[in-house]
Amino acid sequence: MSSVWVSAAVYFIFTLTISGLSDSTFTFLALKVIFTEDNHFSEDFVLSIFCFQDDLDLLLDSPSSLTVNSTVHGTIKEKPGFNPGEDAAALRKAIEGIGTTEKTLIDILTQRSNAQRQLICKAYQDATGRTLCDDLEGDTRGDLEGILVALITPPAKFDCQEFIGAIKVHNWEPKLFGYQHSSSIFPTVQILYEAGEKKWGTDESKFIDILCHRSVPQLRQTLVEYKSLSGKTLQESIEREMSGRLEDILVAIVKCVKSVPAYLAERLYKSMKGAGTTESTLTRIIVGRSEVDLQDIKAEYKKLFGTSLYSDIESETSGDFRQTLLKICGEDGK
Repeated sequence: MSSVWVSAAVYFIFTLTISGLSDSTFTFLALKVIFTEDNHFSEDFVLSIFCFQDDLDLLLDSPSSLTVNSTVHGTIKEKPGFNPGEDAAALRKAIEGIGTTEKTLIDILTQRSNAQRQLICKAYQDATGRTLCDDLEGDTRGDLEGILVALITPPAKFDCQEFIGAIKVHNWEPKLFGYQHSSSIFPTVQILYEAGEKKWGTDESKFIDILCHRSVPQLRQTLVEYKSLSGKTLQESIEREMSGRLEDILVAIVKCVKSVPAYLAERLYKSMKGAGTTESTLTRIIVGRSEVDLQDIKAEYKKLFGTSLYSDIESETSGDFRQTLLKICGEDGK
């Protein structure tokens, strides 16, 4: 299975938590289908392009999207003076005229919040008797079609579609397990240490159970205590004790626990700097995080790779798809 779909599934799992949803929603973190006996979840999930800072003590004091109102960290805001009827009419003219006016579609759909886009969709259907989604699919093609349709899809539905797409690749049967709350971190750390570094061979099931059944604050504390006990980071132990697909996904979880924006910045970099650009990853992250934490992702991208996300999109993509991505991303400082 390709790293593209691995990224989709990991992205979806952590979106549920960092979007400010209730703790009960975090049960999706324990998607045991990831760790079935065949370990279908990853084939070439290469995430070791850089190492995260190992000053784990700072991790406990760093803000989490669980406790921070993340909407202020997005690049797309609600448009003042918004009129859904006017926007719907402009979109209709752009679609029904002689040749589709892509610039109008891009300018409107990238400069409205998703909630406003839903009102535009309703006004469009009331005026035409057709859905905006159907008309976009009929009048645009390729990556532009994909990103425009993504923009008008409600966020929860978009996340589910991405995740279902990842599952269908290998016909998985999802199994959901709730996370466990524990007031004491030390037993968890001891279990991990004894299941890995301290024994001959590795008890992978202990790593799976803990990483899939603890909340983000608990896992952050676990990362700190684990290093104090073992002298190694948990990521280092996973990389030392495991291999293949299971190693890939457990390392991905650890990275997301440390910093979701940094993890997503890495995915964006890999999508553009690998063998060819992976447009689906760009669409998923840029659209999905545009009202959540794309500003944070941009900052992490610049810090990790020494270049701006905007400039890399500009150089690695083309056409109307590029213009749409750039409109959503925004230049640095904007």
